[in-house]
Amino acid sequence: MKIGIVCYPTFGGSGVVATELGKALAQKGHEIHFISYSRPVRLDSDSKNIFFHEVSVIDYPLFDYSPYEILLSSKLTDIARKYKLDLFHAHYAIPHASAAYMAKQVLASQGMKISVVTTLHGTDITLLGKDPAFEPVITFSINQSDAVSAVSKSLQEDTLKYFPVKKDIRVIPNFVCVDEYQMENREEKRKRYSSYGEKILMHVSNFRKVKRVEDVLRVFDKVRKQIPAKLILIGEGPEKENIETLCKQLDTCGDIYSLGKVKDVEKIIGLADLFLLTSETESFGLAALEAMAAKVPVVSTNTGGIPEVNIHGFSGMLSNVGDVEDMAKNAIAILKDEKIHQQFSENAFEQAKKFSIEKVLPLYELLYKNVIDNKI
Repeated sequence: MKIGIVCYPTFGGSGVVATELGKALAQKGHEIHFISYSRPVRLDSDSKNIFFHEVSVIDYPLFDYSPYEILLSSKLTDIARKYKLDLFHAHYAIPHASAAYMAKQVLASQGMKISVVTTLHGTDITLLGKDPAFEPVITFSINQSDAVSAVSKSLQEDTLKYFPVKKDIRVIPNFVCVDEYQMENREEKRKRYSSYGEKILMHVSNFRKVKRVEDVLRVFDKVRKQIPAKLILIGEGPEKENIETLCKQLDTCGDIYSLGKVKDVEKIIGLADLFLLTSETESFGLAALEAMAAKVPVVSTNTGGIPEVNIHGFSGMLSNVGDVEDMAKNAIAILKDEKIHQQFSENAFEQAKKFSIEKVLPLYELLYKNVIDNKI
């Protein structure tokens, strides 16, 4: 199959999943074309069967803001016609699914048929979906897609709750390439952050308010008062200044390593003894799954799709949003006993294998085939 993947090129979960999906499809022999305003951060420049097409964002004197959706639609039309694509896979309803629909109509007027598969990742539903200004276009984009998937049961239910959707939405979860998260010389690498054997806690996010990163620092502060510990923060975002202020107030800055954006998270996440995910809402919780793939237990909130990934009492522990006391108690319970920690680590890895690319990829291939063969 010849597939055009439309996604955000950034460090966010949707961009990571879209990129890894395209790479896995290319390894199976499919021809993959990524279309975005810049090269996805996880995309290598020399991958076989993979092509990248940049959407040039041009500033016109007539517009206060560049008309990206129109530029994207035009680029999709051009690429589909030039390479005879079978379908577009749009990650996010807007602007990607709506742009793909527009390109589909342009191509239809020229006698070319192409299908549109839309994957809902979360923010397009849980954030934009609550804004009435976006509802008509999001609803239209979903209903006009030839097939729609959501990354969790929770997101599927939220979509049906917020939008008058007539389309069947199937759940195809996010995934990891488990083999990529196995770390060699772990103990030696840990010494860079844990000179005296301190436990390492870790958090990875885009530091938006919804991630509640301040809760991460508060949990860490309570843990380190009971167990010698260090905290590694990976990511950048609007809450970073607040985090820096809070660590000064808590006097924890000396025990925190802020690494900023890290392209190859799989090379470092396995250094942790425990992963913290304190989000107010998560449609899936890809960062937690990546930690589990690296045999790292997860202490998280119990919101959205997280409980579908992190199983309470098995791969980690769940707490209510904002319950810093309970999260800290759970973290300490896992970390203070080596046998308990070892069991949680093994369980986390077993849980992660349920979301391996080998299990999820065939679901997408079948979906594509059914769409192309008009079986949906």
